[in-house]
Amino acid sequence: MRESSGQGHPRPEEEPMVSTSPVHKIARSVAEHPVLDRAAKIGFAARGVLYGLIGLVALQIGLGSGTGEEADKSGAIHLVASRPLGELLLWIMAFGLAGLALWQVGEMIFGSPETMERVEAAGRVVMYVALVISLLGLLLYGKSATSTDDQSKDLTRLLFDLPAGPILVGLLGLGLVALGVYSIREGWTERFMRHMNVTEARARSTVVRLGKAGYIARGMIAVAAGGLICQAALTYDPDKAVGIDGALRALADTPVGPWLLVVVAIGVMLFAVYCFAEARWYRT
Repeated sequence: MRESSGQGHPRPEEEPMVSTSPVHKIARSVAEHPVLDRAAKIGFAARGVLYGLIGLVALQIGLGSGTGEEADKSGAIHLVASRPLGELLLWIMAFGLAGLALWQVGEMIFGSPETMERVEAAGRVVMYVALVISLLGLLLYGKSATSTDDQSKDLTRLLFDLPAGPILVGLLGLGLVALGVYSIREGWTERFMRHMNVTEARARSTVVRLGKAGYIARGMIAVAAGGLICQAALTYDPDKAVGIDGALRALADTPVGPWLLVVVAIGVMLFAVYCFAEARWYRT
């Protein structure tokens, strides 16, 4: 796993005591295999493609020239599929995202001993696995990827059917708000650079700016989505729960108007470029 700090200086390996059983050794050898490392790099680039398309669709919505596509990962997947060689690109993206998910499993087990970083890795595993499932469903069975808005509404309805449902929905919304605040903090403090091995000063400065804008934009989307889910909990209306697309469109309804959506969309596109920088410099 990683052996240096976010500034690129060597540091001693810090890992908790782990088993040295044959199963553990095999698992670790898989997690550190060069093929998985390359697949993870492809996965970072695939993530950049998705965020770039999400930002582009959101920008079109903000400028009043939307094409009807949803500004979320499902909309981005469908955009890729509709282009020449789109199916081949989707297979490459599925391979990369699967590799990224496996690599995050390794990070969760063998990476930093910090609890928060392990929780982050677990969350990313879930996200990447869901994306791979969506991609394979489209490629193998022609099944359209479910929008994040529909997923959010379905989850909210499911929670409403449980005892103390509104409270659970409210906690989900507050959790998303907290996640958004955490992302904004990551961007503002530039903490995301702790795993980037960018040694050239000019390149590092550019990557910092890209990541800072991107993390803050993603945080604003999560805060907006969490706020709307909290509203759904208060009104007992699951249709008010939204995903990425709904959260982005909600930004256009603020007093600032569509220009806030335009600014956030540009931030998302900058984050897409940062994802490509991760493919180049992230320390795997």
